Amino acid sequence: MSSARIRSVHIGKIAPLGKDGIPSAFVKHSVATAVEATTLGLVGDSQADLRVHGGPEKAIYGYSTANYAAWRAEYPQHHLLLVPGGFGENLAIDGMTEPDLCVGDVHAIGGTLLQVCQPRQPCFKFALRFNDTALPRAMVQNGRSGWYYRVIRGGWICPGDHIVLHERPNADFPFTRLVELAGRGRPTPAELRRMVDMTGLAGDWRDMARRRLKTQGP
Repeated sequence: MSSARIRSVHIGKIAPLGKDGIPSAFVKHSVATAVEATTLGLVGDSQADLRVHGGPEKAIYGYSTANYAAWRAEYPQHHLLLVPGGFGENLAIDGMTEPDLCVGDVHAIGGTLLQVCQPRQPCFKFALRFNDTALPRAMVQNGRSGWYYRVIRGGWICPGDHIVLHERPNADFPFTRLVELAGRGRPTPAELRRMVDMTGLAGDWRDMARRRLKTQGP
């Protein structure tokens, strides 16, 4: 990821989505100037349902621009929307994909520090955006999930900024394994024990690991 950089930065306001006008900030617009990153996300970006979106462990959503070519090949009918920013990401990123990551990676963007903490698990609004109920399941199955960042140190992020790997606390736990577990994968007991105290992993995932270990017993 030595060449990783921010292709574009996107923020959005709550607006009606789909034929029933469900409130959502899925549709975002790109910004040409620097945007401040705080523990709750990019200044000017909104979330309609805080029960499942936003918060410190879904503060900023990053997505690889390289993934869009595969999506366009599989779903050519949506090609106009399958472009950077099309999935509602805050950061459209060149030069980095899910296999380049490990859980808990800390990325430096100038003075800002962001930590990879969990994959996206798409909700029904993803289907509403494209008027296609197949897309959420497809994202789970193909592993092109993108990733959520928590903000370790706030700062300013601008299109064109380079992304540098600042710290990798879990080199033995690739992000793609977490993506697999978010879909159809089953964690091993060893993985569950590892996840309970894994540096950088989102709290919901650590709680899941504790529950499963308790159910399985010693």
